Amino acid sequence: MTLYIVSYDITDTSRRTKISNILKDFGERVQYSVFECLMDSKLRGKMVERLKSIIKAEEDSIRIYTLCVGCEKNIEVIGQGELTKEDKYYIL
Repeated sequence: MTLYIVSYDITDTSRRTKISNILKDFGERVQYSVFECLMDSKLRGKMVERLKSIIKAEEDSIRIYTLCVGCEKNIEVIGQGELTKEDKYYIL
């Protein structure tokens, strides 16, 4: 699993809500327009497809940052909130 930071700047309220709801399916909101998403490349591809189906490229902006394991170790949270971590659950 890889940690991705997804941020967006969407001008239209309806599209912004749809984008937010899509991102909730893939990660955790850490700020109003910023999500942390732990995904493999297949899931990332599905997320990107869904996002592309909603945005207007000439008006909207979505940025997806891939964080390497080394970079992840250097993330510092000041104030409220925790870094999104992979849950280690095993169902037998």
